[in-house]
Amino acid sequence: MKVNIPEKVEGILEKIHANGYQAYIVGGCVRDMLLEESPSDFDITTSAEPADIKEMFARTVDTGIEHGTVTILIGNEGYEVTTYRIDGKYLDNRRPESVVFTKSLAEDLKRRDFTINAMAYSKEEGVIDFFNGRKDLRKGIIRCVGNPSERFEEDGLRMLRAIRFGARFRFEIHLDTQLAIKAKNYLIKQISGERIRIELTKILCSDNPEYIEQLVEYELIHYVLPEFEANINLIQNNPYHAYTVDKHTYIAINSITPDEHLRWTMYLHDIGKGTTKTTDEKGIDHFYGHVKISVKLAKGILARLKFDNKTKNRIIKLIDLHDYRFDTTEKSVRRAVAKIGADNFYDYLAVQEADIRGQAPSKLDKRLIDLEKKRMMFDDLIKQEYCTTIKDLAINGGDLKGLGIPEGKAVGIILKVLLKKVVDKPELNTKEELVILVDKLRKNIND
Repeated sequence: MKVNIPEKVEGILEKIHANGYQAYIVGGCVRDMLLEESPSDFDITTSAEPADIKEMFARTVDTGIEHGTVTILIGNEGYEVTTYRIDGKYLDNRRPESVVFTKSLAEDLKRRDFTINAMAYSKEEGVIDFFNGRKDLRKGIIRCVGNPSERFEEDGLRMLRAIRFGARFRFEIHLDTQLAIKAKNYLIKQISGERIRIELTKILCSDNPEYIEQLVEYELIHYVLPEFEANINLIQNNPYHAYTVDKHTYIAINSITPDEHLRWTMYLHDIGKGTTKTTDEKGIDHFYGHVKISVKLAKGILARLKFDNKTKNRIIKLIDLHDYRFDTTEKSVRRAVAKIGADNFYDYLAVQEADIRGQAPSKLDKRLIDLEKKRMMFDDLIKQEYCTTIKDLAINGGDLKGLGIPEGKAVGIILKVLLKKVVDKPELNTKEELVILVDKLRKNIND
């Protein structure tokens, strides 16, 4: 194992050792070093109790002292140090009712979730691995420490974490752990929407977002995203589709960059299809109104999962626009940019491409070529600084007031009309031309 422990972390370990206590780096940092990855942070576990740590180090913060965690401050950085502990009963499937400090590293590691996360390391002893975590890393296996049902009863979120680590490392979940997830999937109901969102986002934004399908395999979907169930194995007998709705969704997710708002857009963009399917007299399936239903369902889901308003609004807007089509002409592109917004247009194109890649392969090349032409036209609009929003107009609300337009709705209406005319005829975007247009609009209003 290539060991590269930061100097400050090594200094903490050495100081604790010098005071007669055991101390190790533990968990994900050990796992990542065994995988030859650079850990993002270093957690420390020790036989010293919080009071001992606070006495050893001048600057500390009680970040979780009731569970044995103290953060040591060195410069502007903080390092969590946690006392070996044994957890009490988990009455709510989320957190222990109490903890008892112990002097046994083995007892502390026994309470952790997966074998690959239950290893410790010190320079003096090397890797401490009581549960064959290194073997599971080599084999690419996610396996609970001890009895998997007990681990999930302690914290139901661990079921999603199993899928998340599988997605991150492209590992398989051990059969015993799989069976326990299926048996205990209802426990996820006890977990907050925020914690669920974080895990789902990590799965979706991983290099293997298709692992999100395991929510269906382990029947977690019923508790986490029940709105999706109607789309499972839903056939789309349509010339533009070659896959079921759920299969199309997984391909689309995998076809877009791993940004939170984009991956969630593709996960939810067709979620309304499950309740809108109709079949015509020729046997062709249609999903009229599915965009409106998808938007409605997505709003409820994103609120339930505690998304921040900015991200939620971006996702909703892209879902609402995902089926919007326009011709490949300069005027149509200008109109589309005015409708969608220049700030959102590249995201819109990305969503369009991902959606297309999940549709019928026979239509793929032609539609991608058309989309690339639109992308190039938009690039030209940006370079030439064409007017695409009200703020790009050569006239503003203050100018309208100076022209005698009273404050209120009339200002907004006139600016929207001016934008529409300028989008169709960019040469009109001069103050002189727009003043003439305003005079004509005012006459029409008065008449």
